Amino acid sequence: MDILKLLTEQISDKETLEKLGGSIGGRTEDVEKVAKMGIPALLQALEKNAKSKEGAESLANALEQHKDDEVEDVKGFLGNVDNDEGDKILQHILGGKKQTLQNNLAKQTGINSSEVSQILTKIAPLLLGALGKEKNQRGVDSSGIDGMLQGLIEQGSQSGLMNIAANLLDDESTGGIIKKLGGLFGKK
Repeated sequence: MDILKLLTEQISDKETLEKLGGSIGGRTEDVEKVAKMGIPALLQALEKNAKSKEGAESLANALEQHKDDEVEDVKGFLGNVDNDEGDKILQHILGGKKQTLQNNLAKQTGINSSEVSQILTKIAPLLLGALGKEKNQRGVDSSGIDGMLQGLIEQGSQSGLMNIAANLLDDESTGGIIKKLGGLFGKK
């Protein structure tokens, strides 16, 4: 299953975007950009974390806790996200790169960093829930987490966003990456 495709298609639903945009007072087009770039960036960060044994074990435990999350109904799920929990998840996933990702997404979309943070706070638990289901379906343990994530990243690379998303976590790349992303979304 291509989790990225599934999540980005579902999160692109007009009603879902309106609900998510309404929760932060943002335009649906901007919210969609943040979500479509944020999900791959978070997946990249998770994959980096899973490279160490400790990181893989921690992620495997987190995914086990989220395997029964009702992520099939994205709109309903996003409406019930505990923002404190979502923020903790973001902090675990991104660590010191949280502000960098928020700032880079804000520069690209025109949404302020605080609103980007609110969107990421809602989509991070969604991603963990989807990955938890995938881990459970595949019967993957902590030693297979990195491989599972690498496979999902390879699947997502076909869209072009996955390759660009990794750069959103870099402090140095904002100028070039913003231009590339603008071209991808028709913004110059």
